[in-house]
Amino acid sequence: MNVDLFLENITNPALLFFLLGIVAAQIKSDLSIPENSSKFISLYLLFAIGFKGGQELSHSEFTFDILSMVFLGIIVSVIIPIYSFFLLKRKLGIDNAGAIASAYGSISAVTFITCVSFLELNNISFGGHMIAIMAIMEAPAIIVGVFLMSMFSKTRENKINTWEIVKHSLTNGSVLLLVGSLVIGLIVSDDQAKGIAPFTTDIFKGFLVIFLLDMGISSGKKLSAFCKNGIFPFAFGIVIPLLNGVIVALISGWITQEVGDRLLISILAAGASYIAVPAAMKIAAPNANPGLYIPMALAVTFPFNITIGMPIYYQIISGV
Repeated sequence: MNVDLFLENITNPALLFFLLGIVAAQIKSDLSIPENSSKFISLYLLFAIGFKGGQELSHSEFTFDILSMVFLGIIVSVIIPIYSFFLLKRKLGIDNAGAIASAYGSISAVTFITCVSFLELNNISFGGHMIAIMAIMEAPAIIVGVFLMSMFSKTRENKINTWEIVKHSLTNGSVLLLVGSLVIGLIVSDDQAKGIAPFTTDIFKGFLVIFLLDMGISSGKKLSAFCKNGIFPFAFGIVIPLLNGVIVALISGWITQEVGDRLLISILAAGASYIAVPAAMKIAAPNANPGLYIPMALAVTFPFNITIGMPIYYQIISGV
């Protein structure tokens, strides 16, 4: 691994604020981000990344490479929850396996945003269509996870209304805002976009670090409960994302040679959702343990990806 790249990642302000949040929770500090402020920042980040992606997409041509990347994203979001479910089912039960499989087949918007920040910092370009791919990959994994839970459920009472989950996945606030912002960014002109550029661009990184501070506090509070489940969930939260990211980093080279696009699709494959999936699982799998699948995604996979995973995927893609 490139040592300089690793050191750059672990000294990134976003990561350091995330670690500060964990420390604050562990020492039982009263440091906290008000819930309303935290929700506003989440909405802002989704809005900004979607709008900027729409602007980038408006300058892109829909080539065979772009369509192939969209297809790759959909295939990845379907395959990952299938094999993850069968790896998890025997040890953690059907409901937990379905929830975790959905989380790891879906994407982490914040990991994606952190990767975008890394690319911009290093002047590496990427296509606006990658924002669309991120939005597209959210729902299929949830639908597949729910379908598998329903298929393997042993009682009729546990059968799930798949249409309700599909509807919830597509109308989930985070997905709707992301897709809506993307469409608006695609429609407006460059001059109109410049009018809100200070809000969509200049303050983006500042909001990101505050959001990650809040994520760190949330993760730190869940660590003790998560540790009670043994080593298997921890190992899964590292090995599976690493495997997914490495495989997609290699496969994406058959489609495009754009380093930024390849790194983003790899980080999408390696990420795990802790926003949209938990919201959907409240309906689909009320018996699944959120103290298991949320810390796996947030306290294990997320920090792994932005400290170790991203440099590995980048090195594979760029040959550094």
